[in-house]
Amino acid sequence: MRYIQMSVGQKIRELRIQAGLSQEAFAERAQIHRSHMGEIERGEVDICISQLTKVAEALGVKVSKLVQGIA
Repeated sequence: MRYIQMSVGQKIRELRIQAGLSQEAFAERAQIHRSHMGEIERGEVDICISQLTKVAEALGVKVSKLVQGIA
């Protein structure tokens, strides 16, 4: 399970950086507290479906892009 958390978090971080967003600006856009966003990106916590959806919308991608290739 930890592998999945870390992989999803890493994918979110990569896409956020590609979008040119700071973690703080991105967290605000996704309506998730900045410190919790940091925990998500570091793979320290599980991300629920509703948060994953908010993240995808904030990045302008489909949820499937965030989990693509992760097994």
